[in-house]
Amino acid sequence: MEHTVYYACKYTPRELLAGFGATTVLAEADVASFDEADRLAHPNLCGYGKGLIERLLADDVHEVVLVTCCDVIKRAYDILAGQGHLDFCYLLDLPHKRGEAERRLFRARLADLARAYAAYSGRPFDVGAALAAFEPYVPRQDGRVTLVGAHATGALLGTVEEDVGVPVENATCTERHLLVSPPPQLARMAAAGDCDSCEALGEGGAADPTGLGVGRAGGTLDTFLDWYAGALLDQMPCMRMDDVSPRAGLVGRPGQRGVVYHTMKFCDYYGFEYAAATREGDMPMVKIETDGTSQSAGQLKTRLAAFGETLRSHGADRAGEPKKEARPDAPTYVLGIDSGSTSTDAAIVDGNSRVVATAILPTGAKATEAAAKAKEQALAQAGLTAADITLEVSTGYGRDSIADADGSITEITCHARGAHYLMPEARTVIDIGGQDSKVIHLDDRGGVLNFVMNDKCAAGTGRFLEMMARTLEMSLPEFCETGLAWKHPVHISSMCTVFAESEIVSLVANDTPTPDVIHGLDESVARKTTMLARRVHAEPPYLMTGGVAQNEGVVAALTETLDAPVAVHPDSQLCGAIGAALLGLESLQR
Repeated sequence: MEHTVYYACKYTPRELLAGFGATTVLAEADVASFDEADRLAHPNLCGYGKGLIERLLADDVHEVVLVTCCDVIKRAYDILAGQGHLDFCYLLDLPHKRGEAERRLFRARLADLARAYAAYSGRPFDVGAALAAFEPYVPRQDGRVTLVGAHATGALLGTVEEDVGVPVENATCTERHLLVSPPPQLARMAAAGDCDSCEALGEGGAADPTGLGVGRAGGTLDTFLDWYAGALLDQMPCMRMDDVSPRAGLVGRPGQRGVVYHTMKFCDYYGFEYAAATREGDMPMVKIETDGTSQSAGQLKTRLAAFGETLRSHGADRAGEPKKEARPDAPTYVLGIDSGSTSTDAAIVDGNSRVVATAILPTGAKATEAAAKAKEQALAQAGLTAADITLEVSTGYGRDSIADADGSITEITCHARGAHYLMPEARTVIDIGGQDSKVIHLDDRGGVLNFVMNDKCAAGTGRFLEMMARTLEMSLPEFCETGLAWKHPVHISSMCTVFAESEIVSLVANDTPTPDVIHGLDESVARKTTMLARRVHAEPPYLMTGGVAQNEGVVAALTETLDAPVAVHPDSQLCGAIGAALLGLESLQR
């Protein structure tokens, strides 16, 4: 009978289980839905916990060993054990510290697991099989990015490596980092063919002081556990451990180029460590969040690709930028198209970095059609034809759907470049568009130091204001203008679009003046954006870009909450398209 044990934590004693002939498989919480987990678990369980439960309820799972790395794992174990569908289900308790007393305690717990699995499987412990499963940690090559934080699936690792565009090292809490090698004594025992008999295991007695049934004091399994308990505890620590800095050795390693910090949705624990990490050192770092399903890849793409562009902008390699040579016999014109959720913007710059034509059109239902119309309008304004365009660069959420583009660059990099062009002294860009909001911290050359995005809900975006205007039965221009006439402050407590709408209905029912309500909404957007700005250590001068830059009420509210003037340029809405065109021009000139 083949034995396959599914596990979730890097402290799982995989080599011990291999000694009993078991194959261990990482249970990747990357499922399509939480249907069964939602039915069985508490609704406030984090996405990882639900994903893990869903995976371990699958028909191909028969044996599970979980480690108490957090309370969620205990809840998952309770549910799985209660279902009674598993042949072997075990919960291994992990100490919080790594001292001598904790090592002895953990060794005893490993011995209990060994006894239980031997009784279940009916197999003896083979030290040779255990040592054959040992894989020492080997760091990735120089120039790598390290994925840090919460559990990482193979799919997430692949996504990070593809979108960032550099090799990725897994240093999350699912990756093993055993830093010591087995002692020679174990290798000699393996060579001699020592193993602990299945018949003796569990019998104990005077000749068995370990209680493991090894048949003699100092037997193979006994010797293995003496070393193994410390080896497991001494690997690169997870946040479970209280006696060490969790980040010790994870950030600032030799050859490390940047850090991608992964957190789980509805789990604040890792978020605290990320916040602390951003206050230490100058290692480039970006935060990503997943929910335990396979639905997160689209939202990760922009921030990961932008992070990769930031890393490459400081190095010799510029993979991913548009590749095309300028024609020596013709003037240079570069077209930038920013395909956003609400509007599609186009800008044409000439070889001297001058903007010669622009266009702003509603995106509508089809991004490709809007891009074609914006391009046509900009060409007509400049008196050019498509054949006159040397290079075409796309950006925005719809950038990959523009077939005629010679290359695409994320809106993070494009807004940074465009903002530096429009206002060279700007150190922070606040871009509030229809679908998301971003804060980008710049260096004095317009390079991206750090950025943060809100792309998971409508709160704080142009879509939020658009929906609130619809609730008040006003057009968006009328909504923006009316808000400037406010007299009394109104606090909108909810950041959620749905709950804010209910709050507005109540305010209107209580005869609250409409200008005051709108000002309250403007302030709620400003508060949300200011929270983002603090996460990237934003500093003045500030430049606001995106469509919401036309809303004077939001600009004024931001100036108040940031306690510094927030500037707006006449071409703020075109910032992304201008940046895309300029970056394309610079690629031609290199």
